[in-house]
Order: sequence, then C-alpha cells, then structure tokens
Amino acid sequence: MKMKLKKGDSVKVMSGKDKGKTGEIVRVLPLRNQIVIDGVGVVKRHIKKSGRGQSGRIVERPMPIDASNVMLLDPSTKKPTRVGRESKEGKLVRVAKKSKTVIK
Repeated sequence: MKMKLKKGDSVKVMSGKDKGKTGEIVRVLPLRNQIVIDGVGVVKRHIKKSGRGQSGRIVERPMPIDASNVMLLDPSTKKPTRVGRESKEGKLVRVAKKSKTVIK
C-alpha cells in the first residue's frame, strides 16, 4: 500500500502523548507504516563512553510513530485534512480533500 505522506510534509499529531503538536516529517518507514517527525515522540537514550577522553552522555532523538496518528496540514489553510489522489495533466498528484489544492 502506498503511503500518502512524504518526507518534508507538515503534519499534526491527532492522538498519542504528543497530541496537538505539529512538525515536519524527517523520515518515512513505509513497510512499518511509521513516520519520524522532528520534535515529536522524543525519547532520551543513554550512550556509553566510546573511548579515552570520551564521556557517556544522554541524547534526545525522535522515535517513529504510526502514520495513522497524524493528519497532513493543508498548504492553503494550515488545518488538518485528508489526502486524495487525482490525475492532472496525465500525472497522479496528491490533493487536499478540504480545499482541493495540490500538495507538492
């Protein structure tokens, strides 16, 4: 199944611990139907020291969340919308369902 979300899209989280947050998609994992959003689903990971002079540290990084928990933000109204596909000039393009604007 083809995902309707792509890297670089602006999305809003609709459910989960980060409900209401918005961000840009950094990575798409289509086989697991998950996406990584910048600043959403951030967890802390402990890293051991790796050599002489290095110290251990704690880093924060975003973890994948399910794609069904987000909605794409309409490019014209900046509100959540569903995504459709239409044929324009012989090519399939993604279209916002509410405003019928083409999503690049």
